Amino acid sequence: MLRWLGFDSVAVLDGGYAKWIAEGRAVSTEERAPAPADFAIRKVTPTVNASGVMASLSRQGLLLIDARAPERFRGETEPLDPVAGHIPGARNRPYTQNLNADGTFKHAAFLRAEFGALLDGASEDSVVHQCGSGVTACHNLLAMEVAGYKPTRLYPGSWSEWCADPARPVAVGP
Repeated sequence: MLRWLGFDSVAVLDGGYAKWIAEGRAVSTEERAPAPADFAIRKVTPTVNASGVMASLSRQGLLLIDARAPERFRGETEPLDPVAGHIPGARNRPYTQNLNADGTFKHAAFLRAEFGALLDGASEDSVVHQCGSGVTACHNLLAMEVAGYKPTRLYPGSWSEWCADPARPVAVGP
């Protein structure tokens, strides 16, 4: 998400804190007060908004990849938003599928094969990532880049924005 906001010098701790500890790396329990700082968005990489998604539905111009859990995507449960389901035509790719059992990213070749199957011939230029609120969608966006795809787009409003307007269509099921 920081890269999306224009910060190029960022990194992901592949495997998270658990792997860091398992590798015997240094940690500290010292409490430190954070230094005040200004956070200025430098640029926002390409995004799509709800109007753009809605306009694309009839012509299937965008390939929406939904990073939420399958049961949320199918509309079986919705713990956060007032409506369950997904944007019509979206494909489900839970962000957790990008990871090995130890929490590290899968090898680039595996990710490329999995995303290639999901795209099913569609151009990466048509890909827009979404989830509940735009955060876990960034995981799929990063996984595609790890797999060697060029940067794709984000729908930051995601499901929370989409389902807030009852005029927008909702799909349930697979």
